[in-house]
Amino acid sequence: MKNIGKWLYFLGLLVAVITALIGFQALWLSLILLLIGIFVAIFYFDSNDIIHIGIRYLVLAAVYNVLDAIPFLGPYLTTIFGAVFMFLGPVVLTVLVVWFVKKYFLGKE
Repeated sequence: MKNIGKWLYFLGLLVAVITALIGFQALWLSLILLLIGIFVAIFYFDSNDIIHIGIRYLVLAAVYNVLDAIPFLGPYLTTIFGAVFMFLGPVVLTVLVVWFVKKYFLGKE
């Protein structure tokens, strides 16, 4: 299952970056990326590693907010990082929910 999660993660990142570069936006694509993100979180990421996942997500958010200052490439990089940031949002949220359920409802740590 971990191998499927890895390929879904790669596919989600690739689709997010390509659609950001060509400027394509559709509700159905957003819903598909949301579902892929949830499956990636369940099958690929370990919920015990929630601290590291959260820190990586916050660093990505900080980088995303300052990329626009780079001349010429800034808008393109901001678009790419924004797409990756939006794809990883459901992933991080699902990992957090899985960790919370394991810790407080199932008694596992």
